[in-house]
Amino acid sequence: MPWEPSDGLILTLLALVLLFVYLLLRQFTGRKPPTQRKPPAQGRPSVRRQPLPEYKRPPVRPKPHVRRKRTPENSPYAVVDGSNVMHWRDNTPDLGPVIATVDILQARGYRTGVIFDANAGYKLTDRYQDDAQLAYLLGLPATDVFVVPRGQQADPFLLDFASKSDAIVVSNDRFRDRIADYPALSAPGRLIRGGWQDGRVNLTLPEA
Repeated sequence: MPWEPSDGLILTLLALVLLFVYLLLRQFTGRKPPTQRKPPAQGRPSVRRQPLPEYKRPPVRPKPHVRRKRTPENSPYAVVDGSNVMHWRDNTPDLGPVIATVDILQARGYRTGVIFDANAGYKLTDRYQDDAQLAYLLGLPATDVFVVPRGQQADPFLLDFASKSDAIVVSNDRFRDRIADYPALSAPGRLIRGGWQDGRVNLTLPEA
């Protein structure tokens, strides 16, 4: 009687063939059989995110003024007490009155320099500003703006420069403690007062 395979053997051989085909396909396609994802753990506390810090707007900084043309070298000189003039509008630090004062002086034909105390930058922009930085904001060459060294007052520098250059001084400070050392500056028309009125700067300039 010829041998006939049993049904169980046929099923086993079929299973081996299918397994061989599966392994062969896996080798060529590179795909892995899908794995069942683990269900999320129950009862896990949610992460509490901290609120974002409040945005703080940086301090407003004055925009640079339009660069001016140089006044002729043989023009009379005017030196501006920048730390005094910048308080002329509402007694609040502001370069607006300084810029307006320089514009008036240059329109009248004066070569203009500006001298500041060392803390002027902190009052204007909350940080130190040197000669070049304040000159840029005023639209002046860096050589026409001077910030005195820290720990020193601007008055001696201003009066000494005005005396040596025969300049007028624009300031509401009377320099009572120092003016005696510079008698020439006590002459009429050397100390120029001014102020902010009706949205503009007014100066008591001598008649040309």
